[in-house]
Amino acid sequence: MAKTDTAGRRDVAINLRANRRQRHLIDRAAEALGRSRSDFMLDAACRAAESALLDRRVFFLAPQAHDEFLAMLDAPAKPSKALRARMKRRPPWRR
Repeated sequence: MAKTDTAGRRDVAINLRANRRQRHLIDRAAEALGRSRSDFMLDAACRAAESALLDRRVFFLAPQAHDEFLAMLDAPAKPSKALRARMKRRPPWRR
């Protein structure tokens, strides 16, 4: 996953409410990592957002793009030279 860019200019506020237990837990975790509460929360939220988007199992394509996608899935695998060389090596447990 891409590293969240926390070095850029922050020009938008995100407000949320938490109970004391949640804030304390977040503060302890942020402190353990040497991060600020904001940095910790933004990184955690961005990781969760990326995961949610990457985990989508249903997506829609235009008919031509769908046909191209199916063709790629049906095409035989084309292993690289590096993969072929690695597959020819004797496994370490058989040496």
